[in-house]
Amino acid sequence: MLTAGDDYPIHQTPEPVALVTDRNFYDRFFWNGTSPDGSLFFAAALGVYPALDVIDGAFCVCVDGVQHNARFSARLNGERMAMAVGPLSVEILAPLNSVRIRLAPNDGAMTAELTFTGRHFPIEEPRFTRRVGTRLFMDYTRMTQNGRWSGWIDVGGNRHMIDAATIGTRDRSWGIRPVGKADSQPAPMPPQFWWLWTPTQFDHTSLFLHSNDDGEGRPWNRRAVLFAEAGSRGGDVDVEAPALIPTYAPGTRRIAGVSADLGEHGRLTLTPLSGMGGRGHFYMSGLGYTHPLWGHGHDHGTYEEGHDRIDLNSIADNDPAQMHIQALAEAVLEVGGQRHVGRGVIEQMFIGPHAASGLTGLFDPFVG
Repeated sequence: MLTAGDDYPIHQTPEPVALVTDRNFYDRFFWNGTSPDGSLFFAAALGVYPALDVIDGAFCVCVDGVQHNARFSARLNGERMAMAVGPLSVEILAPLNSVRIRLAPNDGAMTAELTFTGRHFPIEEPRFTRRVGTRLFMDYTRMTQNGRWSGWIDVGGNRHMIDAATIGTRDRSWGIRPVGKADSQPAPMPPQFWWLWTPTQFDHTSLFLHSNDDGEGRPWNRRAVLFAEAGSRGGDVDVEAPALIPTYAPGTRRIAGVSADLGEHGRLTLTPLSGMGGRGHFYMSGLGYTHPLWGHGHDHGTYEEGHDRIDLNSIADNDPAQMHIQALAEAVLEVGGQRHVGRGVIEQMFIGPHAASGLTGLFDPFVG
């Protein structure tokens, strides 16, 4: 099956580019951004699922206490070079540095034209490989990059201008993870997934910290990286074995704060902030994560789009369907007697036990 991608020197196997080896193979973009005062937060995503012949994407804006969600899905028709689904399109301006996102007029209330420019060369997170019993659950690579935004977003005729004071993060990941319809055969053991991802930005540096932990609280994939502002490779400093101390708001599975010992590189403290006219939470279901209808790779036929809104003040925040969030956060880095204050997000999804921090059961809240 030949497609446009076959005319580029990007092959990794003797097969045409359209063909992959695993039903759950995916290739995906993600972006977020926040205004300096936290009053506006936006996020976007676009993914392809070659074996399912699906391309989908989403664009979300949180402002004035409401999260506006627009989602799109179409047939991929085997075209791995596809960079658009309906009105949502992505253009690579400078590989590994600059990307443009456009949301053309559609059936919803939002349009946008935004450009992301990286502050530094992307980092490569450690490969994520995890089995549940004998079953391969995930096997993928992600690159992550902090940067600045420019452009505009229009919500219901109210245009918000975006300049370099608006910071954010993008990532690219590809490989295998559960996509499309769920496997009808039950997993061989109860689900457990403890996920914390905290890209942060300061005037003088970017800092990346993430962790996947098992049910006892032992990290199976954890990395911390400091990255000075630079446009080329180099400048990144790995932090060996960063020690994490998460705390939870009583009666919830929401992070109340995170402290990380970075050894000679100091101590990082993350504290959630309110913003967007609500709790300061962005609900990842807007981008399809754990969404029952618009989950990643779900088949919606030749083309479909959907639009909805989340009231950021009245949503049932402990609803298991809304466990996956990004929380606006103040970041404080203390090193060498200096205190640097920045901004970031605390992405969090905690399913099942995490004995080291007191979580039990599947969705049982923290009780202290």
